[in-house]
Amino acid sequence: MAAQLKDIYTKDFLLDFSRKVQSVYPAFHQADFINSIMDETWDSLALKARTRRISKQLGVFLPDKYKEALDILFQIADDCAGFPYLFFPDFVAVYGQAEEHWDLSMSALENFTQKSSSEFAIRPFLLRDPDKVMKQMVTWAEHPNEHVRRLASEGCRPRLPWGEALPVFKKDPAPVLSVLEILKEDASLYVRKSVANNLNDISKDHPDLVLETARRWAGENSDTDWIIRHGCRTLIKHANPQAMALFGYAMDAALTTQASITVQPAALTIGERCEFHYQVTIRQGEPVYLRIEYAIDFIKAKGQTSRKSFLLSNKTVSGGAHLTATRTHNWSDLTTRRHYPGEHRIVLLVNGQEVAYTVVSLRQPSTG
Repeated sequence: MAAQLKDIYTKDFLLDFSRKVQSVYPAFHQADFINSIMDETWDSLALKARTRRISKQLGVFLPDKYKEALDILFQIADDCAGFPYLFFPDFVAVYGQAEEHWDLSMSALENFTQKSSSEFAIRPFLLRDPDKVMKQMVTWAEHPNEHVRRLASEGCRPRLPWGEALPVFKKDPAPVLSVLEILKEDASLYVRKSVANNLNDISKDHPDLVLETARRWAGENSDTDWIIRHGCRTLIKHANPQAMALFGYAMDAALTTQASITVQPAALTIGERCEFHYQVTIRQGEPVYLRIEYAIDFIKAKGQTSRKSFLLSNKTVSGGAHLTATRTHNWSDLTTRRHYPGEHRIVLLVNGQEVAYTVVSLRQPSTG
């Protein structure tokens, strides 16, 4: 079986980390610390649960006083950089929520995010006191370090993957947008990607607000224009008419004069592959900006369908152009998608308009 991300926390990793702690805090009990983490439940724990186990047990084996415990982590932080050390900021989330620890906890998250990331650890603070934390985010948005500036955006994403959702910002993203305004021309691509992803999160609840922001930001800076495009990607994928118009996609009803999509084989077993072949002829006239996709109405466990689209081409073509290509599709189960037998409708989309369709019949593998 392929290694899983949670397997980064090996006994050797914990032993190496324990030695670092003991180098500045000789009273640290290495063996007891490791045994308390890797107990009989360890193998069943997912990545986030393992990270939390380590941070909580640090609170048991480090000094009881929060400041003293943090001082130890500060001393070794430069030697504890990278994704595995997410338990440093998580320690702050677990033990630093008290009001009297506020300044120290913010300083710790600012420090630790420069070595791993505090994007998850800041969220419990946001849920408790969003106004106070967002003032801190505004300050961080102007920090000289790109990792801290990214935290200002990534930490308040309403729908951060793997992170707790922020219902307050799903309802009213205005405080988030005030931070993004500061970062919209950031020199760091790392930061700009976060700004774009944050905008994309907001677009799922407030499409009109994101489109209004995009229009206001557009055309002043090439980096900001990239953010806008990437931040509106879900709106484009769903063929939101205003988004399509904003980015120059042709939306006239007679955009195509001929279109077809075929599949070989048309009947196959879950786990097999097929080939889609499509042809599109564009109407005569001026060049047009096209987004060509195929979408599959996947059958779900209870018989309902859920559409997923896949990009085929995104470019400007001349009027009268004839486009044709072949694409292979894999029907193997994924961690994010399980396939079910039945007839799956496949549609060809040109700038969000259905122009042709076909059907694939999917069957279960033989158990014989």
